[in-house]
Amino acid sequence: MSKQKQLQQQEKSNWSILLGAAFLMATSAIGPGFLTQTTVFTQQLAASFGFVILVSILLDIGAQTNIWRILVVAEKRAQDIANLVFPGLGYVLAALIVLGGIAFNIGNIGGAGLGANVIFGIDPVMGAIISAVIAVAIFLVKEAGLLMDKFTQIMGFVMIGLTLFVVFKASPPVGEAVIKTFAPDTIDLLAIVTLVGGTVGGYITFAGGHRLLDAGIKGVGAVPQVTKSSVSAIGIASIMRIFLFLAALGVVAQGLPINPENPPASVFQQAAGNIGYRLFGVVMWAAAITSVVGAAYTSVSFIRTFHPMIAKYDKAIIVGFILVSTGIFTTIGQPVKMLILAGALNGLILPVALTVMLIAAYKKSIVGEYRHPIWMTIAGAIVVILMTFMGGYTLINQLPTLFK
Repeated sequence: MSKQKQLQQQEKSNWSILLGAAFLMATSAIGPGFLTQTTVFTQQLAASFGFVILVSILLDIGAQTNIWRILVVAEKRAQDIANLVFPGLGYVLAALIVLGGIAFNIGNIGGAGLGANVIFGIDPVMGAIISAVIAVAIFLVKEAGLLMDKFTQIMGFVMIGLTLFVVFKASPPVGEAVIKTFAPDTIDLLAIVTLVGGTVGGYITFAGGHRLLDAGIKGVGAVPQVTKSSVSAIGIASIMRIFLFLAALGVVAQGLPINPENPPASVFQQAAGNIGYRLFGVVMWAAAITSVVGAAYTSVSFIRTFHPMIAKYDKAIIVGFILVSTGIFTTIGQPVKMLILAGALNGLILPVALTVMLIAAYKKSIVGEYRHPIWMTIAGAIVVILMTFMGGYTLINQLPTLFK
């Protein structure tokens, strides 16, 4: 084989990995909570929610490009960088990620069961078990990473395509949405921070970054590609957010009622009837199952480097992670207190991790001669300040109610 062909094959392979990492992160973000948040905020803010989406996209990009670039330049996972910046911090960060990952995976498994129930009419618990088996099967094959990439890409396209169909059926006032995106009637800071946390909070932003490291994409030379991949990931998640916003806006603009028990399902059903309801089932299942995969993979990636045995049996641990989440859901359901506590802690993971990354970006012992752009540091600092404030607010308000 000629050297040129080898280079072409390598570029093609790298592009596939970069795209896979982007979809892994994006589909990890697009879970049951993502669908519900978007619908509820659209119901509250109507066309002005477009402004919230715009600002959150900018903040998401500020957080994610910082983190992914520093991960690949340092050629280390987030927990190892954290331990280098402040000894022991990496273990704390890993504990928060794993706790949040398990708690939210319980919700993701439940969402998959609900999706299967809508599609096939089977019991939600049985649907959750079947979905867990599918997720486990992905990690049992030899090339689990490649299969995970392909699976998340296919599910991502399915979710976006079906939601776009519902947008056409809902006939939203697109012109009004565009105007209010830049000149909103109201500005909801809580909604902005909630969307940022739901897109790049907790384990989510690290899903693609750690996937790149596992696939061998690392070093200063990879920075341009990684930057494109990180922005693409935010773009994919944002396209889904925008389509879902427009679908919900179309329903709200027509004055049709949205069921508070299941807002996104109500939007799909109001826009496209029973067919729309079935399509919601497919979207919910795809959103939930890809989040199960992303949460399990990323959570375990945060403890892999702590001991050689963990790295050696990482697939088995990932499978165990999924089975434990499924076991909790099928036996005691979704433990509300655990989910609330994990949600509060999740709000603090992003600012802690991003602060660590920004500090690491200026330590030659970690990044060598790499020079991190000042504008990216400023963008990252803004995200840190916003998320610290809102994460702290959530903890202060939620913790007292948990232990009454």
